Amino acid sequence: MTQQTFVIGDVHGCYTKLKKLLTYWNPDSEQLIFVGDLIDRGEHSRDVVRLAMKLKQNYGAAIIGGNHEEMLLEWLDSPMQHTSFYYTVGGEETLASFYNKELVQSHHPEKLVEQMQQDFHEEIEFLRSLPDYIEVGSYLYVHAGVNLNLADWKNSGKQFFRTIREPFHQGDNQTGKTIIFGHTPTRRLHPDKRDDIWTSSCKTKIGIDGAAVFGGKLHGLHVKGNGEYQLYSIEGNNKATTKTFQL
Repeated sequence: MTQQTFVIGDVHGCYTKLKKLLTYWNPDSEQLIFVGDLIDRGEHSRDVVRLAMKLKQNYGAAIIGGNHEEMLLEWLDSPMQHTSFYYTVGGEETLASFYNKELVQSHHPEKLVEQMQQDFHEEIEFLRSLPDYIEVGSYLYVHAGVNLNLADWKNSGKQFFRTIREPFHQGDNQTGKTIIFGHTPTRRLHPDKRDDIWTSSCKTKIGIDGAAVFGGKLHGLHVKGNGEYQLYSIEGNNKATTKTFQL
């Protein structure tokens, strides 16, 4: 895996923004990485998943699993237990992207799961295969974060990798890694609520979830190494901005 990466924040079904952002990725020199949450809330989750599958097959793209992928899988395994919650956090939009809203609302959850397992087996197995994190040199890519209180962060477990927030954001990073993550919209991390990427005061954590599905920005970060970065951001009107910086 090349040391230079192009890492994309939480897409959440924002297919048009993703297609625009990918025009700034150089497949010949940059390893493409997604930090998870391809799906839910946005209208085009199926298209995003299928595009990610093609990018993995054709270019070796690395896709990390997020908490929303995990919620879909939990719903598929136990629909009667998880339908009420999953539908309210963007799951209904995801299922509608695979079929249509009327079908989703009219079908019993167990029947809908049975149908999805038949019609979209490859997509489901792809989502089941996603790792919790990826290491590239001195960089760690993860959806939410790690348990910084452990002697070995690799023992954090799926729940921490995919759902942790404040204990990771505020914790002391002694992993020896620069950690690039999504999950928590950066407007929740910046005091002024902006959607720009967030960096910790120690400069070893970089949050890139720009709340694209909530009218924010879809970020693509070119990690050049040696503390050098180039950021590409697609805003709500699909306007692209870019800047280069160092940490």
